[in-house]
Amino acid sequence: MALVKSHHDGGRRQTVLFLCTGNFYRSRFAEVYFNWLAGREKISWQADSRGLALDPNNFGPISTHTRVYLDRLGIPLPEPLRDPLDATLPDFQAAQLIVALKEAEHRPLMQSRFPEWVEHVEYWRVHDLDFAPASEALPQVKRQVEELFARLQNADDT
Repeated sequence: MALVKSHHDGGRRQTVLFLCTGNFYRSRFAEVYFNWLAGREKISWQADSRGLALDPNNFGPISTHTRVYLDRLGIPLPEPLRDPLDATLPDFQAAQLIVALKEAEHRPLMQSRFPEWVEHVEYWRVHDLDFAPASEALPQVKRQVEELFARLQNADDT
């Protein structure tokens, strides 16, 4: 786990930052799902998400695929529902853990935009819609988030 800072921070909530390309689909699902788990289990972590190359063709605040899958899981969307956000240096500085959803896609974007942060990111291998349907990718994100959540929960307990 590539924690940027120590995982114990005087009882304050700590942040995991999920990154994807457009902050519309994968990272938004990871953020909402993680925060739902954190609320249910009452751990000292919260999630946020950003995009590394926002797509002006994405319509609305969040992908329909993400909405449908969260609804199937019985997880409500946060209100108000924000639009996708572009990653900034303060986002990285505020996070104790940074996760990019697909290494092959996001490591080059990190290298070009935030080279000093490339090695502070935990990279997953979850395909976007151009390589995998949402019916495969979102359950994979769900499993990865659950594994990450368990690691952080165990770290909080020690």
